[in-house]
Amino acid sequence: MTYIAKPRVFHPSLEKNELGLTRRDYEGVMSTLCAGCGHDSVTAALIEAAWELAIPTHRAAKMSGIGCSSKTTAYFMSESHGFNSVHGRMPSVASGANAANRDLVYIGVSGDGDSLSIGLGQLCHAVRRNLNLLYIIENNGVYGLTKGQFSASADMGSKSKRGVPNEQPPIDPALLGLSIGATFVARGFSGDKQQLVPIIKAGIRHPGLALVDVISPCVTFNDHVGSTKSYAYTREHFREAVEAAFVAPKDFVPPADEITADIGSADVRDVRMHDGSVIRFRQVEGDYDATDRDAVYGYLRERQNAGEVPTGLLYVDPESRDLHDVLGTVDRPLWNLPFEDLCPGAEALDALMENYR
Repeated sequence: MTYIAKPRVFHPSLEKNELGLTRRDYEGVMSTLCAGCGHDSVTAALIEAAWELAIPTHRAAKMSGIGCSSKTTAYFMSESHGFNSVHGRMPSVASGANAANRDLVYIGVSGDGDSLSIGLGQLCHAVRRNLNLLYIIENNGVYGLTKGQFSASADMGSKSKRGVPNEQPPIDPALLGLSIGATFVARGFSGDKQQLVPIIKAGIRHPGLALVDVISPCVTFNDHVGSTKSYAYTREHFREAVEAAFVAPKDFVPPADEITADIGSADVRDVRMHDGSVIRFRQVEGDYDATDRDAVYGYLRERQNAGEVPTGLLYVDPESRDLHDVLGTVDRPLWNLPFEDLCPGAEALDALMENYR
């Protein structure tokens, strides 16, 4: 793969975050994706979210598999760690990296083919383990690198560029995540950066796996009339199920100061994260409760049958525990432990084995 570096030219008046970094410091190499690709808009949202959270770029790890979507990790945070794994195997590599160094911010970028076909089992077990990872699926309903065949997320009746309809039911990442115990489920649209940025910020701060399905149209193979993953279709059927704002600890403002005149206090709910940050929900769907797994699942099925695309932070578990909490691992990253602690010797190993006899 050929990488084209961006010119390191910075205007002196560019806004800086608390680390003294500009948005340009969170960019990567030049994108080689098709002009207008939704994936590049996801990249822009990732850059904005990382900049607003003031993440030290060397304290982040970007993971990906294979596909157009998996090229995204080259386009943001060029000074962070990264690993481009084999097709569908990103969750395993991310699990190993997270086990060795829990102190990094882990961002996984995958696609509907990479995650819902060859990597479906990997995704399911990463969700089951509640790996501390922002897991973004850039969902366009086709295999872009192999010229536009339907992927596992293509809706029934959606037509290919040649006009052939898809006759197989789709795998919906949000419904899948809810059904197997995901503690954070969201859906965004690459054409709505205003909504996507706070979703990404909340996902990064979530203690566990944050599954974010992003409808990200393929302008070359799946942006035509008849496609249900096109810009036009998504904009027409876009339905915001819940509005979520991310509030950092140092910027916390009591909910009463955030509520506009036409919203009652009962319509706002705060969910505090493990680091003190807060996700603030504002109801836009009547009695929609983003912490009720069964109700959210039923709502998504109802809206799916109506041909709508619900977006927003659809579900979050306020009591989420990530893999390290469940396994009771040490707080110190494994890579930073002394050799004596990692390898206590044959005598200690023999004593451990006695427990299994």
